[in-house]
Amino acid sequence: MLLKKMKKILFVSAFALVASAQMSAQENVDTLSTSDFNLQEIVVSAPVMQVTNSKQEMSHAELNRDNTGQNLPYLLSTSPSIVVTSDDGIGVGYTYFHIRGTDQTRINMTMNEVPLNDAESQGVFWVNLTDMASGVSSLQVQRGIGTSANGGSSFGASVNLRTLDASIPESAHPGPIRGEIDFNGGMYNTFREMVKIDGYWGDMASKKGAWHLGGRFSKVNSDGYIDRAWSDLLSYQGELGWQNSKTAVTLTAFGGKEKTYMAWYGVDDAHAYSQNEAERRYNPAGEYIDKNGNIAYYDNQTDNYQQHHIHLHVGHRFNMHWTLSATAHYTYGTGFYEMLITDWTTYEADNITQKGLRNHFYGGILSTKYVHEKVDVQMGVAFNQYRGLQYGNIDTTLLVQRCFIPYYEGHGLKTDANIYAKANWRVLHRGREKLSLYGDVQYRLVDYRIWGDNEETSYLDARDAINKHHTWHFFNPKAGLTYDNKGHRLSATFAMAHREPTRNNFVTNTAPEDPKPEVLFDYELGYSFSSPGVLKSGYAMPWTIGLNLYCMDYDNQLIATGDVSSVGYLNTTNVKDSYRCGAEFQFGVNWTPWFAWRGNLTWSRNRWRDGNTWRTISFSPDWTAGNTFSFHYAGFNADIQTLVVSSQYLGNYEDVNAQLKAYTVTNLLLTYALPIKNNNIPDITLKCQCNNLFNTKYVNNGGTDGTYVWYFPQAGINVHAGFVVQW
Repeated sequence: MLLKKMKKILFVSAFALVASAQMSAQENVDTLSTSDFNLQEIVVSAPVMQVTNSKQEMSHAELNRDNTGQNLPYLLSTSPSIVVTSDDGIGVGYTYFHIRGTDQTRINMTMNEVPLNDAESQGVFWVNLTDMASGVSSLQVQRGIGTSANGGSSFGASVNLRTLDASIPESAHPGPIRGEIDFNGGMYNTFREMVKIDGYWGDMASKKGAWHLGGRFSKVNSDGYIDRAWSDLLSYQGELGWQNSKTAVTLTAFGGKEKTYMAWYGVDDAHAYSQNEAERRYNPAGEYIDKNGNIAYYDNQTDNYQQHHIHLHVGHRFNMHWTLSATAHYTYGTGFYEMLITDWTTYEADNITQKGLRNHFYGGILSTKYVHEKVDVQMGVAFNQYRGLQYGNIDTTLLVQRCFIPYYEGHGLKTDANIYAKANWRVLHRGREKLSLYGDVQYRLVDYRIWGDNEETSYLDARDAINKHHTWHFFNPKAGLTYDNKGHRLSATFAMAHREPTRNNFVTNTAPEDPKPEVLFDYELGYSFSSPGVLKSGYAMPWTIGLNLYCMDYDNQLIATGDVSSVGYLNTTNVKDSYRCGAEFQFGVNWTPWFAWRGNLTWSRNRWRDGNTWRTISFSPDWTAGNTFSFHYAGFNADIQTLVVSSQYLGNYEDVNAQLKAYTVTNLLLTYALPIKNNNIPDITLKCQCNNLFNTKYVNNGGTDGTYVWYFPQAGINVHAGFVVQW
């Protein structure tokens, strides 16, 4: 079997080096180039080299144009192959997303190249970092494996974020403090307040250098569309940076705190697809029968968590060819959720439980980069360690008094280290014709141990002990080629990745053997064309079009069963053979100086082998599409966004009774920048967002345990409006 795998790797690597390529209408392959080299790049470590076209770049302005308090996944909803979901029905509380059918525990997410994914669950919980978009200078979504990066393996995509730019232009001179105030309010008592300031002082030309200081604070509150699905969220961010012509140092701190009422139970199909608003908004969380026989709800059926991150980045440029960057980071997280447990036969209150965790995550990253006219080389090493505690408390006084006693305690220790080297060789670089070869190798070591009580054990039973210790050695090669000529791009890549099981995979496992690591072989092929513009009535009409084909072939993929654990994670099972293959089509055209049209369409086939039968993988729609019409004139902007998602199964056995119906949702975004000519008066922009413009009664998430099926209804038409003041 090993020999067969090695032959497959060697064959595909050779193919990728000789004929590989991929598509993108909006990017440049030579991201490591001397022409764009500046100190800003090394403030947050070297940029990710890209040879594939299956990515999307978004600036701070693009991310925040329609930011009214929804969590980050909703701001990415128009990107290709992305499906977003929420528990509260409007995207303010717990929100999630899938890319190419892959959930976010298999999407590698980094902030300034520091891992954001939790080391044990491998998820990112955006509710802990509300309004993150306000503090992000740029964001990149890379579908497929992508190039070597820090953190967990990318099994569906990578999302790379950068905080607000703390670098200082060489021409900078001390000036007034810049600031921004952002406020909006809307339906379901949804409010967002954000304030941000930054400024700099000093002289870049002197040896003393220049300083930059910036900060942001955000507060988001909402009642949620679902009954009692309220959210009370805050986040903060601060940056202090110093740099001269060769060295840059940046200290970044960010974090958040959340308290949300539980909305993760869902409802049955009769409620979810009802035309009655009260039935759609029904929330069974915390429900019980009181002593008088009346229906009541437990007030503190809540989730409570806080997370704090500190990053220290140091970068130095030795000359025009060599740079070195180093990052040290630390993350602390703590919190719990509290819930009322009822007797399922009488629905009377039985007990109150708290399940919580405390964790520490820390490490260091070191990388060096060599940039030359013909070749770019980057090498890096990273070491990260996670220490976590899982605990449970219980109160059996039946709401008479709060008297919690411990009933389980579990521990986790995970060490993750990797070393990589990658190179980009520009074989041809003449005029508008370019040919580049790319190679990337990574070795990753993961040592993971969990011990103590199993948190999935009921408090009524004897404590099940769990004691697991695994060490994995992963080798991940990647290769590719791109060819550009007069706006045409042809490219292809091959990449291989391994991924270890999560804590939840172990504690919910019922098989006689432990869950296995996953292996992915990712093949990408694409073509794109970008036109500089065709003269039309005196206007040069630029347009772009692209098609990307992909095949993601898995060995021992852990696919979601549709059921969830007691702490809300998707339960999974290993399947020996499975794949995700599809085609991603994108286009964009500026018809006139005031009207643009862009869109995307993805068709995919997602299957796993069940004996001799190939079945559809859960949470994997065959079709997704996005369309945006943009109008802009004299400070006025209007975007009409339409999202289409085909039906998808909630389980892996194609049960039509456990299925999400296809849906189409249209949103309208309006902004108007007031025509203020006086430099002493701040810039003011008014905005109004109308979500689900046609009041579609739709459901975008759910689950099944094989017997019961539950769904998460989403809000109908809802309107939010506000203003932005900048100076």
